[in-house]
Amino acid sequence: MVKHAPNSLIREIIRAAGGHDADLKDLAARYAPADIVRVLLDEITTRCPAPVNDVPVLVELAVRAGDQLFPTYLYVLKGGAVRLATKDEAFVAMRVEYELGELARELFGPVRENVTGVRRTTLFPYVTDAQSEGEEGSGAEHIGTHFLAAQQGSQTVLAGCHSHKPDLSELSSRYLTPKWGSLHWFTPHYDRHFSSYRDQQVRVLEIGIGGYKHPEWGGGSLRMWKHFFHRGEIYGLDIVDKSHFDAPRITTLRGDQSDPDYLRSIAEEYGPFDIVIDDGSHINDHIRTSFQALFPHVRPGGLYVIEDLWTAYWSGFGGNEDPKQYSGTSLGLLKSLVDSIQHEELPQAGGHRPGYVDQHVVGMHLYHNLAFIEKGTNAEGGIPPWIPRDFETLVAVSSGGHE
Repeated sequence: MVKHAPNSLIREIIRAAGGHDADLKDLAARYAPADIVRVLLDEITTRCPAPVNDVPVLVELAVRAGDQLFPTYLYVLKGGAVRLATKDEAFVAMRVEYELGELARELFGPVRENVTGVRRTTLFPYVTDAQSEGEEGSGAEHIGTHFLAAQQGSQTVLAGCHSHKPDLSELSSRYLTPKWGSLHWFTPHYDRHFSSYRDQQVRVLEIGIGGYKHPEWGGGSLRMWKHFFHRGEIYGLDIVDKSHFDAPRITTLRGDQSDPDYLRSIAEEYGPFDIVIDDGSHINDHIRTSFQALFPHVRPGGLYVIEDLWTAYWSGFGGNEDPKQYSGTSLGLLKSLVDSIQHEELPQAGGHRPGYVDQHVVGMHLYHNLAFIEKGTNAEGGIPPWIPRDFETLVAVSSGGHE
């Protein structure tokens, strides 16, 4: 099993990267620089886009911490992921030098779109005497092929080091999730509602990791959220063991979303969450149970998201094809939240006592098969009781009693 850096160290790096230079210096003083560098390297390899170079290349990434230098070689080749390597696996295409604090800030700090001067690069065109000699033109052709590979491989690694923010449609395609371009078209909505959280040190829980019982399937959404929320911690819940997807900033949990006690226990241990996404069984009763158990553990200002609302119409998932028969479905839940948002306007004579959901749902956005529920304090105050409740009296008062 791969041994990952402890979450406590990753949280400290993220916190320091979002603070002042003094925070980064304090971080380097409290932790071994080599341990910090390992965290940064893991982040870089997961963020690098798919390589396009046909010739294997190495990019030397040298991280300086005071008087210490930590050089590492990254292997880049089309058809595989960027990984750590030894110097003799391929030719060295480029050397990239970062100061430890600058690289930490670039990866885990708030995004800086126009920063310059945070790195030093040296590109090494590659050619050997044996390969440059021979038939006329062969040396030039060889130089051109390897120079192109050097550029392509270097660009791949530099993209992984940069704080550029790709949109979720691009990330969904990269990590092979069905949230855009196949079954669904969710990512533009996610981009709109998640953009304000992107630079925050969020905790995100997604119910449903995907792949069902197939061990190699699924996990794409977790990797997508990790890349998108570059300062966040991602938790995935599934009824099947998906621990092989565990990685720095990704923690998988095994359990049943229809068990409210279990849901509350993980929320108490890993929450509170800034965002909860229900992409689990899609069984209507499970959706309602999960919301009731987890919504209290969403932070004020956070979001609760429900995907795949189509099951509200499918009897196999506990739905009903008659839209009027919605009380026990996911859509029935959402329709009840309309009343929850307006609970202060209910007639006092009715004896309604607001519950937790009434007091903390402050908004809702509904799209095709997708809903966003906003958490906050719903206590703005209703229309004052001295304002008439019937139309005739209201008109009379408004007109001063004259018709």
